[in-house]
Amino acid sequence: MPGPGPHLMYAMSSGVALTALSNGRFGPHHTLTYTLNAFFGPDIGSFSEWLGSTIGFGFGFGSGLADAIHHPFYYVLILGIPLCFFYSWLSSFLLRRSLLHSLSGENGHSSMYTWILSTGWWKTRAPINPDAVVVVGLLCTCLLGGFIYINRVKSSNTIKQQSNQSVKLILVLASLYCLWCVSQIYWVNPRRPAVGEEADLGIFVFLATYLFLPHYLCILSTHPRDLEAEQIPL
Repeated sequence: MPGPGPHLMYAMSSGVALTALSNGRFGPHHTLTYTLNAFFGPDIGSFSEWLGSTIGFGFGFGSGLADAIHHPFYYVLILGIPLCFFYSWLSSFLLRRSLLHSLSGENGHSSMYTWILSTGWWKTRAPINPDAVVVVGLLCTCLLGGFIYINRVKSSNTIKQQSNQSVKLILVLASLYCLWCVSQIYWVNPRRPAVGEEADLGIFVFLATYLFLPHYLCILSTHPRDLEAEQIPL
């Protein structure tokens, strides 16, 4: 199961692709909401567990919340309906304040899946390393802050320019995220859990190979070059 980094990044990447394909109808605020909502999934349990233990709630709160959220019925009641109303109210509020624009059979035993699982932590319950919390939190904050900067502060750019800059932002931070995971898994001796128990490095490589790259090639194929404009006069 991926940690918060891959959740945010593949959701934002999908949103940026939708923005480019819809020519802005699926706007940056839709992408930001989509990205934030990607965090309220499996990771809310471990995050709540860490938050509760840090501020004194005690252990058990996060795991209990995760069990409830993973239920198909309780998820709708606990997160689905409340977030739906909250996002609707927030979008209307931001629009009124002019802060938004209105516009195969192997069953997991292949070498690839085995390697993906090996990038996780399976020995005992993964310890919460403060440096991991700081690094992952900083990278996720830079991802969200950079996206807001590109699409709001530099909003004079075209949709295509904003999309290209957002893709570059995601690639840079995904590379740094992978570098952190590699350093903890393969360079540190003894090995340490990079992001709790999550197999984030394997998830990143899998998504880049089988999701992002094919979708990127599909997007490129919908924007063929204007060959006549590039012809060299004889």
